[in-house]
Amino acid sequence: MYRFLTKFLKHPFIVVGIILLISIGFMYPLKTNTRIETDLDEYMPQSNPAFVYSNQAEEWFSINDGIIIAIENTNGIYQSDTLEKIKDITKELQSIEGIDKNDVTSLYTADNISGSEWGLEVDAFYNKVPTSEKGLEALRDDVRNNDMFYRRIVSEDEKTTLIIATISDNSFSQDLYHQILKIADDYEVPETIYVAGRPVVEGSLAALAPADMAKMVPIVILVIVIVLFLLMQSVLATVLTLLVVLFSVLWSFGLMSALNIPIYAVSTMLPVMLIAIGVADGIHLFNHLKHYKKEFIHADKTTCLKEMIQGMWKPVIMTSVTTSIGFISLLSSQVYPIKYFGIFTAFGVLVAMSLSLILIPAGVMIFGIPRWKMDQTQKDGDVENTFSKRFSVWLLKNSSLTIVLTAIIIAISLWGTSQVWIDSSFLSQFEKTSDITIADTYINDKFGGTSTMNVIFDSESEDAFKNPEVLKLMSTLQDDVESSLDVVGNSFSLTDYIKRMNMVMNADDEEFNTIPDSQDLIAQYLLLYEMSGDPEKLLQVVDYSYMKANITFQLKSDSSVAIKSAMSIIENYKPEFDDLGITMNYAGSGYRALVFSDLILEGQIYSILISLIMVIILLSMMFKSLKIGLIGAVPNIITVCISFGIMGILKIPLSTTTALLTSIAIGIGIDYAIHFIERYKIYAETTGDAEKALEMTISHSGRAILFNAIVVIAGFMVLLFSVFPPNRALGALVSLNMFTSFLGTLTIMALLLVKSKIFIKKEKNYEE
Repeated sequence: MYRFLTKFLKHPFIVVGIILLISIGFMYPLKTNTRIETDLDEYMPQSNPAFVYSNQAEEWFSINDGIIIAIENTNGIYQSDTLEKIKDITKELQSIEGIDKNDVTSLYTADNISGSEWGLEVDAFYNKVPTSEKGLEALRDDVRNNDMFYRRIVSEDEKTTLIIATISDNSFSQDLYHQILKIADDYEVPETIYVAGRPVVEGSLAALAPADMAKMVPIVILVIVIVLFLLMQSVLATVLTLLVVLFSVLWSFGLMSALNIPIYAVSTMLPVMLIAIGVADGIHLFNHLKHYKKEFIHADKTTCLKEMIQGMWKPVIMTSVTTSIGFISLLSSQVYPIKYFGIFTAFGVLVAMSLSLILIPAGVMIFGIPRWKMDQTQKDGDVENTFSKRFSVWLLKNSSLTIVLTAIIIAISLWGTSQVWIDSSFLSQFEKTSDITIADTYINDKFGGTSTMNVIFDSESEDAFKNPEVLKLMSTLQDDVESSLDVVGNSFSLTDYIKRMNMVMNADDEEFNTIPDSQDLIAQYLLLYEMSGDPEKLLQVVDYSYMKANITFQLKSDSSVAIKSAMSIIENYKPEFDDLGITMNYAGSGYRALVFSDLILEGQIYSILISLIMVIILLSMMFKSLKIGLIGAVPNIITVCISFGIMGILKIPLSTTTALLTSIAIGIGIDYAIHFIERYKIYAETTGDAEKALEMTISHSGRAILFNAIVVIAGFMVLLFSVFPPNRALGALVSLNMFTSFLGTLTIMALLLVKSKIFIKKEKNYEE
C-alpha cells in the first residue's frame, strides 16, 4: 500500500485533475435526480407481514390519512358567514385534483341520520346556508343530537368545526400540499384556521428538511474552517483538509442520486456528519508531518511526504474502515432512512480516507509543506512532553481512583439505560412552537385526535357482523378504551351506525342508543340505510358480506407509548372475540408507526452487536492480538453505556434520528483507540518501558486525538442550530460521546495498555 500511494506523488496535477473530473461527474445526477422522500410509509419495509396485512386492510376499508382543517370562530360556528365559509372550503377541496369528492367530510357533506313518520332519513345537515336565527338554531340542535358528529367534527363548545379530506398516498404531492395551505390562508380572518394531519407532517418535512440542510452546511463549514486553522496553524493544511470532506459529501450525494435513492429527513445530517468526521484523517496526517518536519528541519517535501504516508497509512485506513463498519452496521435496520444513511455515510468516510491519502499529498507536492513556525531553541515536543509526563504520572498514580469513578459512572448509566424509551412520533420532529405542532395540539384538545389506529375484525361466517353479540362486544371494547385512556379521544365503527339508527327509529329516546338484541332488526336498519343514504359510507366500517369490520380509534398522540396503551386494553378482548369465531388484527398509520418503532429498536440492538464485534475483530487482526482488540473496544463500550444512560436520564427517546447514535459513537470513537494503540506499540517496542511509551504516545498521538475530538465536537455542535429537535439532541449527544471516547482512550484504555505490559518484550533503559 505504501508503494502504491507514493506513486501518486510523481503526478500530483494528474491526481487533482482526475478528482475534479469525478466530482463534476457526480454533479450531474445530483442536479437532475435528487428528490426528497416524505411519504412516511416509504420509511418502512412493505414486505413486513404487519405492513402487508395493514395495506390489505386499508384497501378493504379505504383507510387513508386525512388532512384536517379546523375552523375556529370565537363567537361560535353557527354564524351564516362561517357556515358559508365551511361550504366554500369544502367545495374547493373537492375540486382539487387528487382528492375524491366523496372523501371530503364536513358539516356541509356529513350524512345526518334521523327518523321521521316515513321511516329512516339520511340527509345533509344543510345544503343551503341558513340565515335566520330559527334556521341556525335548528342546525345546532341537529348536530347536538347526533353523537356521530357532535364532538367529532363540531367541538363541544361549538366554536370549532373540522373539514377532513382523506388522501391516498399516490395522490399526495407537494403541489397538493401547497394548494391546501393556500386555501387555508385565503379563508382565514375573522376565523382562525388550523391545518394538521399526517400528510401535512409529510409536506412540512419536505419543505423544512432541504432548508435545514442548506442552513447547516455553511455553518458547519465555517466552524470547521475556523477550528482547523486555529489547531493546524496553516491555511494550506486547512484548505486541503476541507476540500477532502467537501468532495466526500459531493460524491456521497451524487452516488445517492445516481442510484435513485431519495433524501430522507435524516439524510440532511449527512453533510454535517461527513464534514465533522472526514477531517480526522487530515488532522492526523498533518500532525505527523509537522512532528517529522520539526525533527528533520532540512528534509525535502518528497521525503517528508513519504514519511507521512509510511507512518500514517495504516492507522488512517484502519480508523476509516472501522468508522465505516460502525455505519455499515446500520444495514441491520429495516428502516430505510437509517439503512441508507449508514450506507452512504460509510461510503463518504471511505472517500474521505482515499482523498486524504491521495489529494493531501498531491496538494502538498504542488504548493509545498505548510510553513509552520519552528522554534529551533526548543527541542521538539519539550512543552508537550512536560504536560504528557505530568498527565501520565498523575494517571498512573491515581489509577484506582480512575477505575472507581468509571465504575460508578457505568453503574449510573446502566440504570439510565433501563429508562430509555422509543418514540415513533413523526410530529416530535418539529418544534413545539411550530405551526404544525400548534395546530395538532389545538385539534387534539378540541376533538378526538389527529392520529388513528384501526382494529380489523375477521370472521369466516357471512353476516357475522350483524350478530348482536358480536356488535355489543365491539361497542363494549370501544367504550372501555375511550373511558380508560385520556389519550384516546373517540372511536368509530359499525356499532355507531346501528345505535344511531336504533335511537332515531325509537323517537330519539336515549334508552335506545344501544345495539338491538335482534339480528333481523339490525339487518332491517342496515337495509334502510342502504336505501336512504350512501352505502359506500358503510364500506369504511364493514365489507359487503359482513365478514370483516373496522374500528377506527382516534388518538391525541402519534407516539408509540399512546398506541401501545390502547393496544394493551384491546388485547384483553381477544379471547372473547376468539370464542365468537372472530380474529383481531391491526392496521392504519398508527399501527404501522408502532411496528416502525419496534424495527428501530431491533435494528439498534443488531447494530451495536455487529459494530462492536467487527471492531474487536479488526483491532485483533490489525495488532495480531485478541487482547488488544478487547482493550481497544473498552472506551467504546463505556461510551455506549454513558450515551444510553444520558438518554434515559434526560428522557430523550430513541427515534429514527437518535438511533444513529451508537453507530456514530463506535465508528468515530474507535479512531482514537487505533491511533493511540498504533503509536503506543511503536514506542513500547522501541523503549521497552510501558510508562515512557505512554508519555510519548500522549505527546504525539494524544495531541492529534485531542484536535480530532475538538473538530468533531465543534462540527456536531452545529446541529444545535437545526430546526428539528431530534437533530439537536443527536448533535449534543454525539459531542458528549466524542468527549467520552477521547477521555476513555487517554485514561482507562491507556491504563489497560500499561498494566497489561502488552508490546513490552523486554525492559531496557530509555535514552533520549
